[in-house]
Amino acid sequence: MKRILIAVTACVALLGGSAFAADLPPAAPAAYIPPPPPPPVFTWTGCYVGAGAGYAMWNQDAYTETYPGLTALTQTSTFGGRGAYGYGSVGCDYQITQSIVIGASGDYSLMNAHGQFTEPFLGGTGEETQSGMWAAGVRGGLLFTPNLLTYINGGWTGTRFNQINLTSTPNVVAGINAIINATTYNGWFLGGGTETSLEDFLGFRLPRGLFLRNEYRYTYYSAKDDPILTTAGAPTGGAVHVQKYDQMLTTAVVFKFNWQ
Repeated sequence: MKRILIAVTACVALLGGSAFAADLPPAAPAAYIPPPPPPPVFTWTGCYVGAGAGYAMWNQDAYTETYPGLTALTQTSTFGGRGAYGYGSVGCDYQITQSIVIGASGDYSLMNAHGQFTEPFLGGTGEETQSGMWAAGVRGGLLFTPNLLTYINGGWTGTRFNQINLTSTPNVVAGINAIINATTYNGWFLGGGTETSLEDFLGFRLPRGLFLRNEYRYTYYSAKDDPILTTAGAPTGGAVHVQKYDQMLTTAVVFKFNWQ
């Protein structure tokens, strides 16, 4: 009899517990936690602006000649100049595969690269300053990582040299000095460099889209015959045949508009 009472009591407890559970509100469903977003897909396709500075080293081969006639009067002399410059650029790139990027760009450099010019025949000397340069070209490169590009580039370029005042000309009639007018030279360039992300630079978290560019460029200009004039602008009967070429090292910060 005792065993029957224990069994009945257990059944009543179970039935009562079930009824109580039925009276409880349903459990809230578990909150949905979305999966983490996929990592961003880096692409170099898009446009950019850049600004920086650099150092230029120009040289030239020059000899004096008759003008007109262009008959050489002296042997060729080589001399040049050095100096810093500020640099600005715009361009666009297109990433054609996972590791290959092509692009086109234009840039301008405001320069102060100067040296001593010596005119061999008249004996005149004066400061010669390269004051500006423009360039337009294309580039192609390989991505070693999504954020690091190595490239080569090339294109057309032009540069301006200021007027040369030949202030000491012992072979000219006493009291008459000479000048060579400001001249623009055109040519081509070849170069190459690297471009890398600055987003995590030396432990500093910088805005996305900032890149550091380092570039070397060699420029060859077409030769010109620059007349030698008196300070009054009259011809002296001579000219300087000039062949110029440049080497430039540039460091710039580039901002890419569409960097993901």
